[in-house]
Amino acid sequence: MAAMRLEDRLDAFDTYMFAVVGAGRLTVRAYSSDIRQCLRILRSMGVETLAEVTIQDLRAWQADVAQDHAKSSVARKTAAVRRFFAYCLAHDVIENDPAASLMTPKLPKVLPEVLTEHEAKDLMDQVDDDAIDAGDVQGRHSTQSCLAIRDAAILELLYATGMRVAELTGMNVQDIDFSQRTVRITGKGNKQRVVPFGNPAARALQAWLEGPRSQILKKASSARFDADAAFLGAQGGRIGQRQVRELVHRHAEVAHVPDISPHALRHSAATHLLDGGADMREVQEMLGHSSLSTTQRYTHVSIEQLKAKYALAFPRE
Repeated sequence: MAAMRLEDRLDAFDTYMFAVVGAGRLTVRAYSSDIRQCLRILRSMGVETLAEVTIQDLRAWQADVAQDHAKSSVARKTAAVRRFFAYCLAHDVIENDPAASLMTPKLPKVLPEVLTEHEAKDLMDQVDDDAIDAGDVQGRHSTQSCLAIRDAAILELLYATGMRVAELTGMNVQDIDFSQRTVRITGKGNKQRVVPFGNPAARALQAWLEGPRSQILKKASSARFDADAAFLGAQGGRIGQRQVRELVHRHAEVAHVPDISPHALRHSAATHLLDGGADMREVQEMLGHSSLSTTQRYTHVSIEQLKAKYALAFPRE
C-alpha cells in the first residue's frame, strides 16, 4: 500500500460525504475545514503520511485545539476527524484506524431554548399585524409591505411545521399543497417528508403567494430571478438562511419576546405539540429526526416548564 500524504484523500472524502452519505454542502465544508486544521497540526508535529498517524498524535492534536476552543467545538472537530479516518480505513487508504479509540469530550446536557405558548402567540400576532398593516394600494404593495407579508408567512410556517431554516430556504412553490394543507420538505440527506400546517400558516402563505411574491419577481433582474423558490429576498432571488435568522431576531425584538433563532421556533413547535398531547413518534416524523431519543429531549423541556410553573404556584421552600 503506497503511503498517502496527509491531504491526498480529502477531496475524495468530500465527494463521498456529499454523494454517498448525503450530507449538505455546509456540513461537508465544515468537516473539510476541521480535518484540514487537524492535518496541519499533525504536519507541524512531524507527521507526513496518513499511515504514520497514531492515537497519541490525535490526542496531542485534540489537546492543542482544546486550548482555544469550547468543548462543543472540540467535539465537532473530533467527530469530523473520526469520520475521515474511518473512511480511509474502509477504502484501504490505511491499514489501521488511529482515531477509533479517540474519545469525544463529554458535553453538559443543555435543554433546547423554547418560547412559552403565550410568547409564541405574541410573536405570531405581531408579524400577522404587521402584514395586515402593510395593506395595499389599488392592489399593489411596496417592496417593504411585500416583505412584511413574506415575514409573516415565514414565521407562521416555521412555527407550524417545526422545519429547519435550511429546509425553509430550499422550499419551492410546488412543494406546498393547499388542498391538503401540507408541505413537502427536503431534509438532511435529501430525505423528504410531508408535514401538515394549520389555518394561520395557510392564510399567511396565501397572502404572500397571491400577490407580493409576484410583484417582487416582476422587479427582479434576470440574474436574481428565481421562479421556483417559495420565499424570495427583496431582489427576487431565493432567500438565504442568514436573512431568515435576521428577520426572526428582528420580529422577536419588536414582539418583546426572548431573542430566539429559527431553530428555537422548531424547538418551540415540538414542545408545544407534545404539551398538547401529540404522539412522540408523530412529532419525530414531523421534525425529521432519525432517532426518537432526539425528540425525547422535548419531554424534558416540558417537565422543566412544569416545575417552573409549580414553583410559581407553590413558592414555599
